[in-house]
Amino acid sequence: MVPTRAETNGTDSEIHASIDVFRDPEVTDRAPAGDGAIRQSLATDKSNQKDNGNDNEKLGNTANIQASVAMGEYNGVEYVGINELPSPRVDNIKKVSILPLVFLIFYEVSGGPFGVEDSVQAAGPLLTLLGFLVFPFIWSIPEALITAEMGTMFPENGGYVVWVSSALGPYWGFQQGWMKWLSGVIDNALYPVLFLDYLKSGIPALAGGLPRVIAVLALTAFLTFMNYRGLTIVGWAAVLLGILSILPFVVMGLISIPKLRPSRWLVVDLHNVDWNLYLNTLFWNLNYWDSISTLAGEVDNPKKTLPRALFYALILVVLGYFFPLLTGTGAIPLNRELWTDGYFSDIAKMLGGVWLSWWIQGAAAMSNMGMFVAEMSSDSFQLLGMAERGMLPKFFAKRSRHGTPLVGILFSASGVILLSWMSFQEIVAAENFLYCFGMILEFIAFVRLRMKYPAASRPYKIPVGTVGAILMCIPPTILICVVLAFSSLKVMVVSLIAVIIGLVMQPCLKHIEKKRWIKFSTNSDLPDLHENTESLIN
Repeated sequence: MVPTRAETNGTDSEIHASIDVFRDPEVTDRAPAGDGAIRQSLATDKSNQKDNGNDNEKLGNTANIQASVAMGEYNGVEYVGINELPSPRVDNIKKVSILPLVFLIFYEVSGGPFGVEDSVQAAGPLLTLLGFLVFPFIWSIPEALITAEMGTMFPENGGYVVWVSSALGPYWGFQQGWMKWLSGVIDNALYPVLFLDYLKSGIPALAGGLPRVIAVLALTAFLTFMNYRGLTIVGWAAVLLGILSILPFVVMGLISIPKLRPSRWLVVDLHNVDWNLYLNTLFWNLNYWDSISTLAGEVDNPKKTLPRALFYALILVVLGYFFPLLTGTGAIPLNRELWTDGYFSDIAKMLGGVWLSWWIQGAAAMSNMGMFVAEMSSDSFQLLGMAERGMLPKFFAKRSRHGTPLVGILFSASGVILLSWMSFQEIVAAENFLYCFGMILEFIAFVRLRMKYPAASRPYKIPVGTVGAILMCIPPTILICVVLAFSSLKVMVVSLIAVIIGLVMQPCLKHIEKKRWIKFSTNSDLPDLHENTESLIN
């Protein structure tokens, strides 16, 4: 880690510090920057030179440009000094620290092994274990790295919406926001379903009918209220729920050691693999690393905290999947048909007795609570960030007295209730389809910003050049195409209709804004992403 200064004042030491940012790809103390940050910094420099006649500052800027050219790394692109641009704050609202952030990421991505059972049914033990070892290298690590770089470059609420807007313009930024928000709401509709699936073995009345409907509504209302009370509460609740969710699997793993048969892990039948279910289950359980970016404006010192939290969460997620799968497939004779939602509680009963089964069911319930509140936080703050950028009506930017996005929470909760009637497999396939489109836009934005603004300050920078950035995006893009190809016709049609709605919605909102039927506004504390930066450089 190379410490540098947030501002350049023209001294020799600070010029060297500026150069060191690009020599070392590790996390630095540089201030975050984007198009608007570059624009504002350049404007400030020119104003100082014109109005104040500060010779030292002119000399510092000239030396900085010469040093950048001498390095020969950016094809003559001028290095841009970036001033500290803090994200908008809300008074008396505490920021999220690293430990709650780790568990928020854990719950936005995983929440534990609940929901992975279908992968064993689809492909058997060997392919499932290999999938949860290999898939993170193809998808999770690249997505987490891109989130670390872009999330620290644009540390504000809205996350990937701001990245795409900066690279491709506000129209595509809105499409990104629409698809990812809808995908997140669809994803969140899973958790009441999974919650009740785990409890129905102990409480059969929850399997269907009016009791199930009432349970879904009551659970959604309770968890929505938790989101309303504040992101800090949600974060520390995620820590507590995470520990309680992981602990029974540690106990189950210890109990299973005498019964493990390693030969069971090697069972494979390539002629009897449901590739659609297998890939969708892997994809669903190992994506959404970028969701935490929509909360970046609420994180304490995001340029340092976010990359570290992503790293720790990545380890926690992979271990949280792999070891329970080792236990379940190695200690119990294989019957693939039994591997469905909730089967881990049955495995616990066979290994440790009723008490362990109930513990797993309770852990599943707590895990789904954690996933629900984490996802709803991400979805609602995304809407708030879009409203602060003028993409949505101003009322979406309204905060409660606890600092939470009140309207965004209500919209997200309504979407969950409307979609909770769908089956587990339908929900997974539908949200994966929309998520894939959003990720393609993210990859394009990531590469385009690398090419368009190579000299922009990046507090965390992936240690690859432009070619490396392109190559890193190829394997996950191929995976996206495979997932889309395996989608059913029903899921494809519904998802494409949702995409078309977004394509039409943005011009309609712009028309409404132009007619002043609904008030839109842009947060003045945020840098302008869309002004012509090139004219200021020249």
